[in-house]
Amino acid sequence: MKLVVVESPAKAKTIEKYLGGGYRVLASYGHVRDLPPKDGSVDPDQGFAMEWETYGDKAKQLKSITDEARKADSLILATDPDREGEAISWHVQEVLAKRKALPAHVERVTFNAITKSAVTEAMTKPRALDEDLIDAYRARRALDYLVGFTLSPVLWRKLPGAKSAGRVQSVSLRLIVDREREIELFRAQEYWSVSATLEADGTEFLARLVRFKGEKVDRLSIGDEGTAMAAKTAVEAGRFTVQSVETKPLTRNPPPPFTTSTLQQEAARKLGFSASHTMRIAQQLYEDGAITYMRTDGVDMAPEAISGARRAIATRYDAGYVPDKPRVYTTKAKNAQEAHEAIRPTDFGRDRAGSGDHARLYALVFKRALASQMASARLERTTVEMTDGTGQTALRATGQVVLFPGFLALYEEGRDDDQDEESRRLPRLGEGDAPAKKAVHAEQHFTQPPPRYSEASLVKKMEELGIGRPSTYAATLQTLKDRDYVTVEKNRFFPAESGRLLTAFLERFFERYVSYDFTAHLEDELDDISGGRAEWQKVLEAFWRDFKPKTAEIMEQKPSEITAALDEFLTPFLFPDKGDGSDPRLCPACGEGRLALRGGRYGAFVACSNYPECKFTRRFAQGGEGGAEDNGPAILGQHPETGEDITRKSGRFGPYIEMGSGKEAKRSSIPKDAGELDLDLAVKLLSLPRTIGNHPETGNPITASIGRYGPYLAHDGKYAKLASTGEVFETGMNTAVAKLADAANSKGQARGSREPLKVLGAHPRTEAEIRLMEGRYGPYVTDGTTNATLPKSLAPDALTLEEAAQLIDDRAAKGPAKKKGRAKKSPVKKSAGKKAPARNAAAKRG
Repeated sequence: MKLVVVESPAKAKTIEKYLGGGYRVLASYGHVRDLPPKDGSVDPDQGFAMEWETYGDKAKQLKSITDEARKADSLILATDPDREGEAISWHVQEVLAKRKALPAHVERVTFNAITKSAVTEAMTKPRALDEDLIDAYRARRALDYLVGFTLSPVLWRKLPGAKSAGRVQSVSLRLIVDREREIELFRAQEYWSVSATLEADGTEFLARLVRFKGEKVDRLSIGDEGTAMAAKTAVEAGRFTVQSVETKPLTRNPPPPFTTSTLQQEAARKLGFSASHTMRIAQQLYEDGAITYMRTDGVDMAPEAISGARRAIATRYDAGYVPDKPRVYTTKAKNAQEAHEAIRPTDFGRDRAGSGDHARLYALVFKRALASQMASARLERTTVEMTDGTGQTALRATGQVVLFPGFLALYEEGRDDDQDEESRRLPRLGEGDAPAKKAVHAEQHFTQPPPRYSEASLVKKMEELGIGRPSTYAATLQTLKDRDYVTVEKNRFFPAESGRLLTAFLERFFERYVSYDFTAHLEDELDDISGGRAEWQKVLEAFWRDFKPKTAEIMEQKPSEITAALDEFLTPFLFPDKGDGSDPRLCPACGEGRLALRGGRYGAFVACSNYPECKFTRRFAQGGEGGAEDNGPAILGQHPETGEDITRKSGRFGPYIEMGSGKEAKRSSIPKDAGELDLDLAVKLLSLPRTIGNHPETGNPITASIGRYGPYLAHDGKYAKLASTGEVFETGMNTAVAKLADAANSKGQARGSREPLKVLGAHPRTEAEIRLMEGRYGPYVTDGTTNATLPKSLAPDALTLEEAAQLIDDRAAKGPAKKKGRAKKSPVKKSAGKKAPARNAAAKRG
């Protein structure tokens, strides 16, 4: 019997069906080991020796693999065809060898698609494990560990509020922060455009002013309204005739099939998918045998796939859409060993697969791959120049006509940002023609700052700079979100206060390690390792030799020295020149003290040097003029019933309102969606919870209120979310009863209907939704089946999806907790005492 090990159960089931008798196929469920999250897992003094630890949730699966391995004649490692797949195979082999269960004959096979032909062919071409790829994996894993476990303690002690830093994560964050700085430094410039709507042969078209008073007009040439109106008058007064018509043929070639990076970019543009969602769906399509492997830098397709694509094009279109020769694309990937075939359908005769997001992503892959083998599009670009009688004023119209669509009949690549002109159609015009003038326009514009990064444009930029690798982008961006270093609004990345401060700290004290060139060079070195051109331990030694002393140096500095250095470094952002000669650090409250950056328990802020006499403060994120200053409490008015002052204040968790003082004071946070705060709204907020009425079935009250995690309804210990603050004051009895019923019937309510503190996302292995909850004994995570208490060392607001999933898997591996009531069944009195430690342990686990 031959034992085959793959990653996923779906893949195992399909491959076992293809291979038939004589084979046993088991899944490892991803990685089986990792470096334990503790100091000392990598020892630089012992040649970077690594201490690996088996995942707790993999114990059962590893036992099954071990048991089958003891009976097997040979072991076939058939994990994914990339560095991570090679690493998983290596870990499985190492575990079996340690358990003395490794068969005498071990083979490694790879296939790019889970089809019968691809799998059976791969079995005829086994090889040994690729030691270079394994070394590259170890080097990358050790680097990430050393940076995280060496730099993070520095952050915790010297930069309050910082959670972690990472080799690629921090550089990606710097890209987002740098773009925000560009936007803040940008100064808009006014300019005007003058154009005319003309008509010929019943077709209207637009022509723009390109010459005025004999001078060429560029985009920014007309900078004020007066000049614009003069130009408009000149166009209105002139009679324009065609001076020249220039027609140029234009050919557009199709883009190559998807790589990992381009798939993430296009799915973000066209489908609105995050990088992590794209990769999760692509993984499932791959395991279902619908597409080829989705982690690749390659853009070429196998010869049989190209033949299949050309046949599909001929069937769908006519022969003119099939180019004379197959198109061949070449990869720009630096590491040839990891440049596999492009992402494509396994069968070009199948234009649909799956449903929902799976169907949408498959359609994108199918169209892109098919279009890559289609004929080029032929277009014609026409430029018409028209002048008035004086020759001093000229208009230009540009248009584009598709003569033959070619690949554009099926697919056109998306763009990150809006493009200008000029795909408009023009009427047929000849020299001497005088199109009719319908209207003249003078429009004011302002230059725009560079756009914030979307997921697509950020992934593209990271790839251009060589930061990280496409297979890691999804996890990197998700970490930035999980750590609250960035926020995403309208699909654009905004740096959060903590992210901005962290970037400033790293730029000031670890500039080399967050520089784009250094990070890209390190990636090249890792590629050299996987290509057999460098030794992994020497690369690590060169990095560690400089990095370790630098962290030790910063650790020796006092927090006050760190803050002073950041104050100086951030001066252009925090205290920009006002342009009137005044001191930008002068306190606006007392007019005497000077503002400076200060470090507090909950992060950095700007404060007056005259503290405590002057209590003026400003949040760190409100750089320069970028926000309202906190000059202290503001009285909104008096409560209409009690006559007490209602005061607006700012606290640790943001703005809030207060009425009264001491223990008897009533307080309410100010919701972000509440709109403009006035006395009436303040009175409403302080009156919460609002009783809607008694439930028609139970007779018990239904209330509406706002909690730490948003507006909600409550009834008999059951809760339901409300969409907005407005609904708290507007929801009636019928709607409230319906919402509570819907919440009670929704998934997971049987295990308790409390509102989650946070929804972390889908479990990376089971796809179940993971939620962070507040329990009787503290916060815990749940997937609806298994609850796992957070250890005290793990802060709830710093919890990542992967950490939560691992806690749940570890808890599930221990089996169901023993019920306390069992002690009563024992006739032996001493048993209760024996079970006491178990109860204590259970309490600790939650």
